[in-house]
Amino acid sequence: MQLAESDYKKFNEKIVPGAQNMLGIRLPKLRELAKKMAKTRAEEYLQQTETALNAGEMLYYEEVMLYGLMIGYAKFDDEKRKLWLDRFIPHIDNWAVCDSCCLTYKWMKKNPEYWWAYLQERMEAGQEYSVRFAIVCMLGHFVNDIYIEEILKCCSNIDHEAYYVKMAVAWAVSVCYVKYPERTEIFLKDNQMDDETQNKAIQKICDSYRVSREQKQMVRTYKRK
Repeated sequence: MQLAESDYKKFNEKIVPGAQNMLGIRLPKLRELAKKMAKTRAEEYLQQTETALNAGEMLYYEEVMLYGLMIGYAKFDDEKRKLWLDRFIPHIDNWAVCDSCCLTYKWMKKNPEYWWAYLQERMEAGQEYSVRFAIVCMLGHFVNDIYIEEILKCCSNIDHEAYYVKMAVAWAVSVCYVKYPERTEIFLKDNQMDDETQNKAIQKICDSYRVSREQKQMVRTYKRK
């Protein structure tokens, strides 16, 4: 394919464990393609891809990424988006497809109650990338006055051993801290997260250029041994 780059393929294979059969197409180019295709053949592509995946065909990493991106860009109502997300999410097997698609779904902000309830369903499903999907959507679209307490409660209550779930929780806490430092500091003092996730959240907060030196010094005091 013309959009593929061999050097980028090698780079992306190193940073996306679990992803197979890559072409090496950069995400901005995939977004452009998804937006274009979503205007004329969204359901056709989605159905073809879903059928191929269910048949056990080995698709390119980029084809699965397009599947998720097109759900974001297609002119669907909430019910149809939910239908396609229910089909798509079980096919996610790496952080890059998960996160790139989740952060595309900005329409969740237009009907937050509907989509918050849906994310709770995905959390309860329990699979690694179903849970990560929910957390990344939360940190991308729900860190606000209405949902901050609920997000922190979710982060405290998640009991999952999968690495990419733990890292998503840590990421979510760091995003909450940037916007709500006082409330999140209280959370860091007392929560049910395991030590690894707590310390990773603190690391991510301290890596942020939007957090002051004084804040970082304070946050480090909550690191667990």
